[in-house]
Amino acid sequence: MTETRAEVRLPTQELRDDIPFYTKVLGMRMDMIYPADNPSVAVFSGHGLRLRVEKGAAEPAGTIRILTQDLWGDIDRAGFAHYRDLIPDRLGGSIIASHIRIPDGGPVPDMVHYHTVGFQLIFCYRGWVDLVYEDQGEPFRLHEGNCVIQPPQIRHRVLYASDNIEVIEIGVPAEHVTTIDYEMELPNGPANPDRVFDGQRFVHHKASEAVWTPFRIPGFRSRDTFIAENTGNVAGVHVVHRDRGATAWTRHDADILFTFVMVGRVVLEGDGREPYALEAGDAFVVPPGMAVRYTDASDDIELLEVSLPGVFKTETAPPGTTG
Repeated sequence: MTETRAEVRLPTQELRDDIPFYTKVLGMRMDMIYPADNPSVAVFSGHGLRLRVEKGAAEPAGTIRILTQDLWGDIDRAGFAHYRDLIPDRLGGSIIASHIRIPDGGPVPDMVHYHTVGFQLIFCYRGWVDLVYEDQGEPFRLHEGNCVIQPPQIRHRVLYASDNIEVIEIGVPAEHVTTIDYEMELPNGPANPDRVFDGQRFVHHKASEAVWTPFRIPGFRSRDTFIAENTGNVAGVHVVHRDRGATAWTRHDADILFTFVMVGRVVLEGDGREPYALEAGDAFVVPPGMAVRYTDASDDIELLEVSLPGVFKTETAPPGTTG
């Protein structure tokens, strides 16, 4: 049995500016908005009507008057957070890496929602944030240096944030749909940590409980977040520090290998490329098969590495060699 519904599509020049007109002036309900970092499509319902408001839509404006107003901070995460894109080309839409900052702490005007996504990481870079997740028990505080993965379609809500909280969010693919769930209330009962969401388990990694081991690259050590084993090897996440010993030229065969410099400085050397001096806030992607080396790392260096898949091959690779 199928259901047939009609939907009217309307254009917008800037979706964020128009949301208050549909929700506050017309009293309609927002059912969907995407992508999260820079929304271009929203779906509203009310008064027996379903509207799809889309940036760049070819249709004329229609009969509903759209007002241009300031909007910052009252519709889901996309309305109150500052975003910085860490991979400008998003590898052709394969991945989005966002540096997100919420300048004003306090209660967060979020709603229970979920993402239709293959993999999603939230790493707390600075500050803290209170979160609640479906089947994960009571709300908890995500502290600086800790992270969670949001398995596909797990319902969740952001409750409260410290001033100037900063998080690194990774999403695969780059564009994915965010859907608001008006039925579920969180928390929704006792924790069920063994529940599997589309092949993945929820992970809350705590730095205070981590074990440090030698990293895949000589001269460094890392703490594994155990995200690889809980996502069926979809993705892996490591926090990396400098260790004793010399560094080396290496290459890898991962599909995607993203690194964000959280603390300190390091020089990235790539075969056939000029060295890059990197510092906190910088990010880079190393393509598979390319020989690279990390040099001149400061004693306090701290890197966040995210890979797809979670486990992959790394080998020593002098410049000029090929895999």
